[in-house]
Amino acid sequence: MSGFFITGTDTGCGKTEITLGLMAALQARGHRVLGMKPVASGCNQHPQGLRNADAERIQAQGTFTVPYALVNPYAFARPIAPHLAAVEVGISIELDRIRAAHTELTRQADWVLVEGVGGWRVPLGPECFVGDIPRALDLPVILVVGLKLGCLNHALLTAESIRSSGPELAGWIANQVDPDMLALEANLETLQMLIQAPCLGVVPWMDAPDAQTIAACLPLDR
Repeated sequence: MSGFFITGTDTGCGKTEITLGLMAALQARGHRVLGMKPVASGCNQHPQGLRNADAERIQAQGTFTVPYALVNPYAFARPIAPHLAAVEVGISIELDRIRAAHTELTRQADWVLVEGVGGWRVPLGPECFVGDIPRALDLPVILVVGLKLGCLNHALLTAESIRSSGPELAGWIANQVDPDMLALEANLETLQMLIQAPCLGVVPWMDAPDAQTIAACLPLDR
């Protein structure tokens, strides 16, 4: 089994779209692929329980269907920081529970892609952060850079934090989230020069992104 942890420069940088595109790219190469979003806030109540729209899309993109609880072990109703949402309902976000769900998915697939929540340093508890998840799962990290004003600072700080905290930064993917971004190519050149990891793809602005179209922008080497 192989896998990646997908993090981002901030909320709204396109982590889910890139996760779905990576899943589709690996599936096009004949791999059995599953996805996971261990922690999600901003969930809707369904007869089966709380459901997050992004986690449901990741579940649906899987090569085969697995229980929702494995894809999203921690689902919170309110769209607030996950550690605050957990406190509101009186629970703690435990890495062991996330690891157990991930282990079950890895038994069934060739690849498991795990999407984070928010950015790299989002708290999950008093002494736990999003960046602790890939360490617990022993996964290399892919950084999604949302191309917009301010992305240079966000990207460089996040890449620096990933490298200093242990996990391998396998690469980064540029995702244009501002259709009118000024100096787009110059910003890309700066990111390529300063991020000490390979660029795995550049995804242009799309009015209606879909996994297959994004996959075509991600020329994976393996």
